Amino acid sequence: MGMSSHVTGFKLPDEKWKKMKAIYDACKVANISPPQEVNEFFDYSPPDDAGVQVGIPCTKSSDSDSCSDIFEVNLKDVPKDVTLIRFVNSY
Repeated sequence: MGMSSHVTGFKLPDEKWKKMKAIYDACKVANISPPQEVNEFFDYSPPDDAGVQVGIPCTKSSDSDSCSDIFEVNLKDVPKDVTLIRFVNSY
């Protein structure tokens, strides 16, 4: 079994995010598909209550002695309005 890992940042929800989320939620309640623009905005995934997802630049390396993957995030490369950094390991 393999593992996939990535790093994602989140900004607090802005007005556009809140409007898109309201449309998404209304469509789900009505049991209809959200408009294409809403699906694209949320990258074809359900909205994450953490907010607006942004890429976080990181460096990944491996330590063969300990069978570890290492992710390094240089804080000066993280956008100033990012309030949450999420490290995701998927199996």
